[in-house]
Amino acid sequence: MAKWGAVLSIWGVIALGVVVAYFAYDLPDIRQVAMPERRTAITVVADDGGQIARYGDMTGDMVQASALPKHLTEAVLAIEDRRYYHHYGIDPIGVARALWVNYQAGRAVQGGSTITQQAAKNLFLTPERTVRRKIQEAILAVWLEMNFSKDQILTAYLNRVYFGSGTYGIDAASRAYFGVPATEVNLEQSAMLAGLLKAPSRYAPDRNPEAARQRADVVLSAMVDAGFLSDKDRQAADDQPPVPPRRPGGGSGSRYFADWVADQVPDFVNTAAPALRVETTLVPALQRAAEGIVDARMAEDGGKVGASQAALVAMRPDGAVVAMVGGRGYSQSQFNRAVTAQRQPGSSFKMFAYLSAVEQGLTPDSLVLDAPITIKNWSPGNYDGKFHGEVTAREALAKSYNTAAVRMLQRGGISRTIELARRLGINSPLRPELSLALGTSEVNLLELTAAYAALANSGNGVWPYGVERIGPPGEAALYTRFGGGPGEAVLPWHVEAINRMLGATMTIGTGRSARLDDRPSAGKSGTSQGYRDAWFIGFTADYVVGIWVGNDDGTPMDKVTGGSLPAKIWHDFMVEAERGKPARPLLGVDGSLPAAVATAGGAVAPGPAAIAPTVTPSGAPKVLVPPAAVTAPTVQPAKQELDQGGLEGLLGSLGNG
Repeated sequence: MAKWGAVLSIWGVIALGVVVAYFAYDLPDIRQVAMPERRTAITVVADDGGQIARYGDMTGDMVQASALPKHLTEAVLAIEDRRYYHHYGIDPIGVARALWVNYQAGRAVQGGSTITQQAAKNLFLTPERTVRRKIQEAILAVWLEMNFSKDQILTAYLNRVYFGSGTYGIDAASRAYFGVPATEVNLEQSAMLAGLLKAPSRYAPDRNPEAARQRADVVLSAMVDAGFLSDKDRQAADDQPPVPPRRPGGGSGSRYFADWVADQVPDFVNTAAPALRVETTLVPALQRAAEGIVDARMAEDGGKVGASQAALVAMRPDGAVVAMVGGRGYSQSQFNRAVTAQRQPGSSFKMFAYLSAVEQGLTPDSLVLDAPITIKNWSPGNYDGKFHGEVTAREALAKSYNTAAVRMLQRGGISRTIELARRLGINSPLRPELSLALGTSEVNLLELTAAYAALANSGNGVWPYGVERIGPPGEAALYTRFGGGPGEAVLPWHVEAINRMLGATMTIGTGRSARLDDRPSAGKSGTSQGYRDAWFIGFTADYVVGIWVGNDDGTPMDKVTGGSLPAKIWHDFMVEAERGKPARPLLGVDGSLPAAVATAGGAVAPGPAAIAPTVTPSGAPKVLVPPAAVTAPTVQPAKQELDQGGLEGLLGSLGNG
């Protein structure tokens, strides 16, 4: 027996040597530690410095295992490899225990890999699950144990392993989830970090805080069972209030804004840097208010009227986006309806037709005709099914009369109106047809809101923006925003005229549900064909806010107009946004006028003296007189002046229709 035992042992050693040689033949060069490719880590922060979102892969400082809190390393050992300091890279007892547990469960519920084996995999191998890779992993684990100390191997493991949410290494994870370096985490945070190693995405505390806490309880129990933690200390940990993970600067919906900003980063800087910090214009309080109000209003009224989605954009008059809601639930749909969705704006586009006519000499008190009109086979009507004859331009726009808007487009000219829309920032294709006055060409919410922002910005065009500064964390900026938008897009006295009309929308027109009682405001509702889209775009001196409500598949709603649900959302948000702010004058809405305006030649022309309304008896409507420095064109009756260049070849000769 001794002889044959010796023979078998010799052949066993030979067989083991052959197996090791076979699987070691194509092992990677162990003299070089493979460095995995890392995507640039982009951290997007709000205007208060609070984190909104992270993209790419983050790595923290290299931390020695001996420098970490004792409870952190013990938490890792308790849940991953309790016999770490007692085996030689492979733990036969751990393997046997895992096989027995898996046999009893009838499935794989426990692994037998040691921390050394996991370090070998992370340092040298791919994550594929094959028998060949497991054998190579075991070979490399023994090699690591022969050449390095236990603390060195543990250090390599903790600084290389993935902790979820794009974080690699214990320090990156602790900073990302808790805002502190790994050397400062407490017992509960240590348990959460150790719990991540089993399933980083499932237990990430920023995504699933409840699951993370439950997993941390499992780790704490394992620490007690392993003798690292006493029952008394465990009870004390349970009695402490839970430590919340680091929260984003806005609500969860701020990811729509963060995605919009992150997509622009390559346009500003070279993203070859290992890490970038993007400072933005988002205001967390306004973002949370926007999300809460949209959710509340849609939950209360959306189902009743067949509306399943909504979007909101809020910006300052200079175009700085302070809040963005791209839909109801980022986790369900990452499609950003505020930026990407192209929908018909309905009557909210009428502002361009009227403003174009204002540039041709129209005043708020000019009389316009709301009467039947037929162009080829198209005969637009009004929402109430009636026609109102001659009314002021102010009333026609405020009450959104359709035939009057078509006549305004004729008066201003289709090509001139499209050119005006381009000046104000509308980049979407616009079809040169008279139905354009009723908003039949698709636009997106962001560009339409930015176009209205010029009216709150004294006629200066704006470029909507969310990025203030980009640079490596703690280093000099690679990009800093400065300057403004494209400059003057509309003359101030023309802005004053259109704002008077839009202000009337809030008092006598379709925007009464949006009216703010404590400050001047102006805006316009919009409803597309068949009630598929409902809009409200409005502004004060502080903010410009656009709302869209509808369904992703274009399903008609139950008679939802821009003056109903969208106007209510606008009102609720503006009440919160303006809370505590003093009321400020709004050009045209309260009669305020610029002290001076620059002419095209660069000279400064007098403001109020030249463009003040004429003196009229008390109670009589005011008539805007264009400034003397500008020669107003002669305006023919609307039914006679047609933009033949824009219509020719499309609608043919319209005659006097």
